Order: sequence, then structure tokens, then C-alpha cells
Amino acid sequence: MAFVHVSAREIHCKIVYYGPGLGGKTANLEHIFDRVDPASRGKMISLKTDSDRTLFFDFLPISIGNVRGHSVRLQLYTVPGQVFYEASRRLLLRGVDGVVFVADSQPTRQDANLESLENLEGHLRANGFDPARMPTVLQYNKRDMEDAMPVEALRASLNRRNAPEHLAVARHGEGVFETLKSISRAVLRTFSHEVKR
Repeated sequence: MAFVHVSAREIHCKIVYYGPGLGGKTANLEHIFDRVDPASRGKMISLKTDSDRTLFFDFLPISIGNVRGHSVRLQLYTVPGQVFYEASRRLLLRGVDGVVFVADSQPTRQDANLESLENLEGHLRANGFDPARMPTVLQYNKRDMEDAMPVEALRASLNRRNAPEHLAVARHGEGVFETLKSISRAVLRTFSHEVKR
């Protein structure tokens, strides 16, 4: 969970990008890494297979400025999309403060989206979280695909809790920072009462 270091006046938040394999989670972090001032970010760590798929996780620490006199640092993670990395996904959700669910807009990936969303909620519960109370943002990625599903159809099947949502083409950077700002605001709202002036 978010850590407020009072004497150092720092807030550390953990945000996990979750979703089906090859849906664009790593593309989000790579775009953020490429565009953020190097002085405001750490090194991006990616563990990938030979086919360039995320094996365990991606990790990117960034600083986003000050909130009420506290320096805010985000720790951004992605989970592997492949189902045989269940233990890794569950582990990466420990202590999470917010989730970005990256959905693949292609109709052929809708079953994978639904399975991944159900998987996310199960892992949140296993880690002691109520999915309904977890700050969550949905990103409908790959909107540039010719056969992209209508947003209304994605919303009806994936956004049952009326979470904030964004359209994206992560490989081109479209919607990436809008998504990051949205989840950052949602996370900071949940524990702003702990931060005193």
C-alpha cells in the first residue's frame, strides 16, 4: 500500500498495469520511459522471453512532483499476460495502490480480456483487497485496429464499476499519459487524508 514517509516528506505509490498478453502493458511503460525527463525517472527493468514477451514484470519508478509539500514517487509495474505466470501476477499485486487494466480492443481478444479481468479480481481478493474499492482505470488499447470493437461494447463487458476509462494506441503513445494521470489522481485521492500540510 502507499507509503507516506513523513520525515522525508515522500509518498510512494505502487501502480500495476494488468491485462491480457500482448495487450499493450509494456508499450505503456516504454512510452512513459521515453518521454519522462531522465532526472525524474529511474531505470526501466524488463524481463522478457526470446519472443519479446514479458516474462516476469516490467518496473519503472518515476517522480511526478509534489502534493501538499510531499514528493510523489510512482512505482509502475506490468504483469505478464500469459496465464502460466499466475504466481507472478498474484505476487505483483501485493501492496498495490492502483490498477490500470489494459484491454485489447480486437474482437478476437475479448475472451482474453474477460478472463484477465476475472483473474485480476481473484488475485486482488487473495491479497486482501476489495476489487470494488481498488482505484482502477480502464484503458481500451489498440484503437487503431480496423476491427476494433465499439467502445460501448467494451464498456458494457469490462467496466461494470464505471471506472475512469481512456482510449489508447499505446505503441504510438496515444492515451498513455492521460491514463497515467487518471490513475495517479485516483490513487492520491484514496490516502490524501494521511498527508498533512
